[in-house]
Amino acid sequence: MNIRANILLRVYLSFGLIVLFAVAVLIRLCDVQFVEGHKWRAMADSLSTKYINVEAARGNIYSNDGSLLATSIPEYELRMDLYAGGIADNEVFDSKVDSLALRLSQFFKDKSPKEYSRYLRSARRDSARYLLIKRKVGYQELKTIRTFPLYNVGKYTGGLIAVQQNKRIKPFKYLAARTIGYKNENVSNGVGLEGAYGEYINGESGKRLVQRISGGVWMPVNDEAEVAPKEGADIISTIDINMQDLAQSALEKQLKISDADHGTVILMEVTTGEVRAVANYTRVKEGVYEEKFNYAIGGSQDPGSTFKLASYMALLEDNKVDTNTMVATGDGTYRIPGHTIKDSHGGIGTVTVMKAFEQSANTAVAKLVNAAYQDNPSQFTDHLYDIHMNERLDLQIPGETKPVIKNPSFKSWNKNMTLPQMAYGYEMQITPLQMLTFYNAIANDGKYISPIFVKEIRRLGNPIEQFSARVISERVCSEKTVKKLQAMLESVVTKGTGKQMGSPLYRVAGKTGTAQVADGNKGYRAKKSYQASFCGYFPADKPKYSIMVAINGPKNGYYGAAVAGPVFKEIADRIYASDMEMYHDIPNDHLVGNTKAPEAKVGESKAVKKIYKTLGIKALYADKSVSGIDTNNGVPYEEHAAVKGVMPDVKGMGLKDALYLLGNAGLKTRVKGGGKVIAQSIPAGNRIGRGLLVQLELQ
Repeated sequence: MNIRANILLRVYLSFGLIVLFAVAVLIRLCDVQFVEGHKWRAMADSLSTKYINVEAARGNIYSNDGSLLATSIPEYELRMDLYAGGIADNEVFDSKVDSLALRLSQFFKDKSPKEYSRYLRSARRDSARYLLIKRKVGYQELKTIRTFPLYNVGKYTGGLIAVQQNKRIKPFKYLAARTIGYKNENVSNGVGLEGAYGEYINGESGKRLVQRISGGVWMPVNDEAEVAPKEGADIISTIDINMQDLAQSALEKQLKISDADHGTVILMEVTTGEVRAVANYTRVKEGVYEEKFNYAIGGSQDPGSTFKLASYMALLEDNKVDTNTMVATGDGTYRIPGHTIKDSHGGIGTVTVMKAFEQSANTAVAKLVNAAYQDNPSQFTDHLYDIHMNERLDLQIPGETKPVIKNPSFKSWNKNMTLPQMAYGYEMQITPLQMLTFYNAIANDGKYISPIFVKEIRRLGNPIEQFSARVISERVCSEKTVKKLQAMLESVVTKGTGKQMGSPLYRVAGKTGTAQVADGNKGYRAKKSYQASFCGYFPADKPKYSIMVAINGPKNGYYGAAVAGPVFKEIADRIYASDMEMYHDIPNDHLVGNTKAPEAKVGESKAVKKIYKTLGIKALYADKSVSGIDTNNGVPYEEHAAVKGVMPDVKGMGLKDALYLLGNAGLKTRVKGGGKVIAQSIPAGNRIGRGLLVQLELQ
């Protein structure tokens, strides 16, 4: 063999060996990828672990009276390990899987037993270790599911894996929903109390070790978290759930009656600044209203006539006028360059400042403010700035709109129009809560405080932080001016536009408001829309609550008294009827140390015993029909046994018990008066026959 042939042979041999090696590698790759791939992928996954956060149970939010407004409840995602220890044996699995499928089908009612059986068997063939069974399962449901076949083999051996999640619920559903708010991953600060106090409510997340299994699913390695989460703190709000229910009900009813676009009601305690109720409703379709936006803190617009109180405060404080100063309203119009100011009810002639305020005369306040401050408008606006009315209230919940109170430095200030129009509540932007806070200051004898929504934060039942109202201004004006303003507000209700809000049982002070609302860039001359409002407090002689009602876009009337007034009155009447502290004429009797027990009517023993038991007075003995006789040792009872044919003694009894005894004795009765029996026409102990007439006198 020549050299050339020898070289070629070697080349061919080497090339063949390389080809054979490449083929062998390719075959092995195919074997690893397709034949043994499942095994190696599972092994690789089993070696991949990481820690994930475990969400803490969020703290509760409570109302002022202890009612639960928002809480977290456990909710579970159910998974199944088809090769868990107790069911790894095929015989155990096959004998019970159909029974499990039947129970799951009956319980969830979403698939047939056959579908569940096929689903579980197919997952078993695929060696599923983290099969999804059901999402959003409650705790009581989980307790039942744990008793199902296979799952009841034993703890940690039945294959059931329950992954806990926390679901936020509001037990009262829509009551104070916007104030309570919510946590939203897409909103950085959240909404309402949930958002404002998220740092406290959210708690601290824990850590759990998870392992990646087939399909890229992460499965917990242990049932318990490696680092347990720390539950959030509880928030004690100022909301009173009964008052909140009342406010929402009254507002929604009036919105439907007036066919309005939206409205808000705020109820606040005068001395503490604690907000007891906030209701906000928006029309979503004809006759249907829902909470969509917090108009109380974010609905900024011209307040209208309710602002006149601030204008008169400035006039009185600067001694520009007094309540008996005369002002001419003429025919109800006041002409200023570029605009004519009108009184909606027409001219009322020349009247006192008190009368002008009672009748809500726009021309009067505009004329007075313009005459007093035209040469120095800053003197007027400084009153508002000095008490910080141009600033936010620094509320505990987010979303408050900054008020716009103009002064002569504003570019939009018109030297002819702005001042007189500000006098009756235009060319400014104020929210309903900001307006209420000013009225609350007048009710509070001049002390201007910021409203609060949260009074305390607790962890494990122990207070960790407490809140009280921030004082914005110790006094908005002099004591003399405050007293005059209080009298003017009360006069509106007794003699003026707010008569509908008056009550014969308690005194009310407040002011009606009707403001035309600008239609965006189109201004006031486009399609006319109004805000009807009423702001006030009660009882006027000893203020306890202040209320602001604002209703926007009413179609059936638009005056404050007719549209907003009924909401104020319904809330005030109901609160007054249920708040015993407001009743000044109820005697405050104290029984401690008395030698005589309170008197009880003679009658059936169970009823008498119940009365004394409620009062904490012990009974010595009792029979069927008794009368109480007081002693130092307690209340013994004297037996009144009815004898057939003998007139019973019914004196001291109530009518019900007396009629019962006399009816059983066969007597007819005639009754005069009311209360308890003080006299009977047939004396006790006389012989009687059936059908006799006896007259009872009650007092």
